[in-house]
Amino acid sequence: MAKTINICIAQINPTVGDIKGNLEKVIQARDEASTLGADLMVTSELVITGYPPEDLILKRSFQESVHNAIMELANHTKDGGPSIILGAPWVEDDLLYNSLLFLEEGRVATQRFKHHLPNYGVFDEARVFNPGDLGGPIYVRGFRLGCMICEDMWFSDVSECLQESGAEILISINGSPFESEKEDERLSHAVSRIKETGLPMIYVNQVGGQDELVFDGGSFALSSECILKVKAPVFEESIISTNWAKENNTCICKSNVITGEEERLSLIYKAITLGLRDYVKKNSFPGVLIGLSGGIDSALSAAVAVDALGPGKVRCLTMPSKYTGKDSLEDAYHSAHLLGVEVSTIPIDSLISAFELGLSEVLASGEGGTTEENIQARIRGIILMALSNKSGAMVLTTGNKSEMSVGYATLYGDMCGGYSVLKDVYKTTVFDLAKWRNMNFPTGSLGSSGIVVPERVIHKKPSAELAYDQFDEDTLPPYDVLDDILYRLVENEQTIQEIESVGYKKDTISEIWNMLDIAEYKRRQAPPGVKLTRKSFGKERRYPITNKFRADS
Repeated sequence: MAKTINICIAQINPTVGDIKGNLEKVIQARDEASTLGADLMVTSELVITGYPPEDLILKRSFQESVHNAIMELANHTKDGGPSIILGAPWVEDDLLYNSLLFLEEGRVATQRFKHHLPNYGVFDEARVFNPGDLGGPIYVRGFRLGCMICEDMWFSDVSECLQESGAEILISINGSPFESEKEDERLSHAVSRIKETGLPMIYVNQVGGQDELVFDGGSFALSSECILKVKAPVFEESIISTNWAKENNTCICKSNVITGEEERLSLIYKAITLGLRDYVKKNSFPGVLIGLSGGIDSALSAAVAVDALGPGKVRCLTMPSKYTGKDSLEDAYHSAHLLGVEVSTIPIDSLISAFELGLSEVLASGEGGTTEENIQARIRGIILMALSNKSGAMVLTTGNKSEMSVGYATLYGDMCGGYSVLKDVYKTTVFDLAKWRNMNFPTGSLGSSGIVVPERVIHKKPSAELAYDQFDEDTLPPYDVLDDILYRLVENEQTIQEIESVGYKKDTISEIWNMLDIAEYKRRQAPPGVKLTRKSFGKERRYPITNKFRADS
């Protein structure tokens, strides 16, 4: 009986629906694992289809293509190299399962089916997959491996069944998306399973962006004493060899490969950068267009875009009106200069005048108001979309979560675009990220080091500049107040009384609650953006547009 085994963790970046491309990635990873002396390579949940495939998984032709790819991959294991554990959809007895497949000696040697199907937040697996029964360990090179699929690790029954069936090492394959506080939660569940079973664990997660989700990787191995032995880098593809030995009927991880911990702002910045990069790359856009206002949201969005794509794939545009301050125009050009991107200017005063003249008979006379302000925003949206149509580049919207929460955005105006980098980033965090990026150069960035957001942009009062002497705080509470109340309403679902108890006025809370509710129709039409919190707008926080319930009702 073998006393040692080399298990390679393959943390790779699949693309949903690209079965051929994903197959090639797995084959390349296996080749690299073979050079590292692997006996077994383990990669992530549904890696052949990409995760999550949503209703694409229900197409019979898609299922057949997956099956053919798995058979081709299994054939590679005839060469005497590493066996493979990976995730794929699998049909058995006309039932579709989220499966873990073990490939060796040219065949699908065995499979295990996901038992716990998540049906909350961004997950709705229960509507497309059937739950599998509890299974026993898989025998590989003299070791009994207890295999789980993602959600199965969050419950004790699967791991306990595996331990009772003789498993010696737990292996969990995952498609677990990033949340800013989720890493500790994963480790906590892993530690619980290890303490319950007394078995060490290998946890393999995918990496990469998929629509509104971004997967951070961060795969790891823990000893039976819950000591971290292996930690893969976050937001990067990685192949890591782990060596195991049996000593006194206990499996010991002999490897010690641990990447450093990263602070919260670093993780958020890397998440939005990778999310944008993969959205642009996987959807084959040649680049992005950004309207630079001279404010912090567009400046930070441009910095992220350059870090994600490189300056050559980012084009910026300023669209000043008579309300645009000289400082704002200077700040916009300064931002572009720091980033090394092309910037053009199209003044919009003549276009505003043309709209006002054309609408003069239907618009009431008197001072301008919201209608006239929104016309300016929509003119800018039309210009950006026209350039997008000509160039093929995608327009990047620049609104943040604070603005989208309370409807401080214009439909078909500053909401025009294909993707929103800051969709799940509150305004106070926008400031923090800009300061952080000026002091740090994230690994993998394609931009430059040093200052990328002008200091004056960070410190000036936010303004939409759609009227003279206009500032955000004329109509909104200070952002530190607004964001704290929003976080309590959105992420924590607190009542008015609970929020009132920490010192906020009831009228202020009720006003923000009301703005949050009535802006739902705008959010439903907003472009996708990276999910960072447990209550991101979009798939995760689902509220009715028609909604008469109010906080004080």
